[in-house]
Amino acid sequence: MEFVNSAWALAPAIIAIVLALVTKEVYVSLFVGIVMGALLVAGFNPVTTLDTIVGEGLVPAVADNAGIFIFLVVLGMLVALVNTAGGAAAFGRWAGTHVKSRVGVQISAFILGCLIFVDDYFNCLTVGSVMRPLTDSKNVSRAKLAFIIDATAAPICMIAPVSSWAAAVSGVAQDLGVNGIELFIQAIPFNFYSLLMIVFVIGLIFLNFDYGPMAKAELEAYRDGRLGSLEEEKPVGNPKASLWDMLLPILVLIVCCIGAMLYVGGFFGGDANGNVIEAFGNTDAFAALPWGSLIAVTFTFLYLIARRVLNLKTASEAFVAGFNAMVPAILVLTFAVTLKNMTSLLGADVFVAGLVEGAAPGLFNLLPAVIFLVAVFLGFSTGTSWGTFGILIPIVMPIFANDPTLLIIGISACLAGAVAGDHCSPISDTTVMSSAGANMLHVEHVSTQLPYVITMACVSFVMFVIAGFVQNAFICLSLGAALTIGVLIVLKKKIGKSVKDLEPFNKEAAEA
Repeated sequence: MEFVNSAWALAPAIIAIVLALVTKEVYVSLFVGIVMGALLVAGFNPVTTLDTIVGEGLVPAVADNAGIFIFLVVLGMLVALVNTAGGAAAFGRWAGTHVKSRVGVQISAFILGCLIFVDDYFNCLTVGSVMRPLTDSKNVSRAKLAFIIDATAAPICMIAPVSSWAAAVSGVAQDLGVNGIELFIQAIPFNFYSLLMIVFVIGLIFLNFDYGPMAKAELEAYRDGRLGSLEEEKPVGNPKASLWDMLLPILVLIVCCIGAMLYVGGFFGGDANGNVIEAFGNTDAFAALPWGSLIAVTFTFLYLIARRVLNLKTASEAFVAGFNAMVPAILVLTFAVTLKNMTSLLGADVFVAGLVEGAAPGLFNLLPAVIFLVAVFLGFSTGTSWGTFGILIPIVMPIFANDPTLLIIGISACLAGAVAGDHCSPISDTTVMSSAGANMLHVEHVSTQLPYVITMACVSFVMFVIAGFVQNAFICLSLGAALTIGVLIVLKKKIGKSVKDLEPFNKEAAEA
């Protein structure tokens, strides 16, 4: 037990992350981290280690995330139904005639991601399902799509007052005796990572360049047609299929899931009773998303059969195919959550809390920047934003009890760092969902987006240093936006690569 509440608590996660990035074998890497964590918890007793892995790791991971597993499976079935019916191919043909450029395709994915702000899981899988045919038609890599999905999932949810994330933050703050939703809204203008990531993504798309591993992925997709999907996806052509065979199921899914979140939150005559913000504050996405998706997949099944674009046998086979497509994501998510359970048993929260409290004296105005770095490290190591701000908010609030402005900036730093760390962590559930939404290798998504996240984390750190002294949201955001654009321009000139002067891959010519 001498390993508990010490730096060793972070060792399993760090080992798993490094192994995943080096070997590109995410399942083995996560399992090695789980075993390492269980050995430390059990004091290297082999029997207790096995009991820890199963009883306190895998079983709770499956039980606590059963709702999301159901949502994943049902959404996989929905996508398979639409693809088998020819709806995805029909949507791709329509989009190809209306969205003319790669820039337009990427902006479309970004806008859709911003619009679906109520929950990050829902965002990742829905945007991925809708946009894959469109990005494929313009030879945009799955890695770029996954980055756009990830950049509009947690970062957008963290600045949306009506979202499951706002509910989580306000719930933590409410337990400390303050108005949680009011504190969350006050913290939005200083949440530099989430806000400036929007500037970064838009700038990157319109400046039409990439750097690092993402540039290689984009080059291979545009020039060679290697999009980076898990398997060859061939949209099924069907002369009876129409654009609405894709759009209507997705619209029903969105309406049903939002309606289910409101229902579970007590909007329709429950505790919230007509109050949207309170309903989202009370909701449970793990229960609501399966609720809504089951209605959507039932509707889609009956609708496509009634339209006679599918028969009963083909639709039933699509259910099996949809389930099989989601098995890799479910396995990665199970291992990732199990690894989080190991770090919790080892007391990572207690160790990090001690670090923050020890750093407080003599660094008062620099504390927001310090808190941001600690939150990034904790979010990256544990793979959870909610766990990170759940640990840090109770520590941050007493530190700034006598300075209301710095308190808001400190809370913002905590939330921004939690999102940044989670955004680039291989064991983050949102990262897993983004790679599942784009249907690409999880570890490739992590390695291609890592330089982008590091870039914006550095910009955000500089802004939190400035904010500790300037303490004006308008001035700081203006400086942050200018700094982000300046960094993009420098990166484009120094290391950026663009596909605009290359000949695009011609699939028809290659097949001929």
